[in-house]
Amino acid sequence: MQWADCYYRWPQFEEYSVEKNWASIIEAIGEDLNRPGLVDTPKRAAKAFEFLTRGYHQSVEEVVNNALFPSDSSEMVLVQDIELYSLCEHHLLPFIGKCHVAYIPTGQVLGLSKVARIVDVFARRLQIQESLTTQIAETIMEVTGAEGVGVIIEARHMCMMMRGVEKQNSVMKTSAMLGSFRKSQVTREEFLQLLRLST
Repeated sequence: MQWADCYYRWPQFEEYSVEKNWASIIEAIGEDLNRPGLVDTPKRAAKAFEFLTRGYHQSVEEVVNNALFPSDSSEMVLVQDIELYSLCEHHLLPFIGKCHVAYIPTGQVLGLSKVARIVDVFARRLQIQESLTTQIAETIMEVTGAEGVGVIIEARHMCMMMRGVEKQNSVMKTSAMLGSFRKSQVTREEFLQLLRLST
């Protein structure tokens, strides 16, 4: 699949249907939908869920919008501490953290804001962190034609903090290394050293 087609072609978000289902869930837990604080909650929840999963209705082609620029640079480009908000596909609870993206260009560079937008396209879907990390790396690689790409995500998961084992200080870290980032220890070390220098 070409990066321009990296798009979930789902049916249009059916807000009314989602609203009805939220109403059913709220009633099922024993609440009164006629209570003043809850009268409009199903509608608000449907709108919030549409926003939180808007990545299903975005394509990489749309967010990149041809923002690739000629460059003679062959040195590492690093965008660090990109805020990340996603929903765990197992419990529909948030995981929140930051994403670090680096790549080595080969004749063209990607507009700075587009790196963050690509992160959001995939984060704003039901996800597991492992898959999200790989999707971002593969897309940056394909979009830029880079020599290599490295992506690291650090996140806290509400499904582990609010329920289950209820561990408040755990942080999950995942990485995806492609091209020269996978083949060359020197390149990986440069990436990790740049991250350490910035903390």
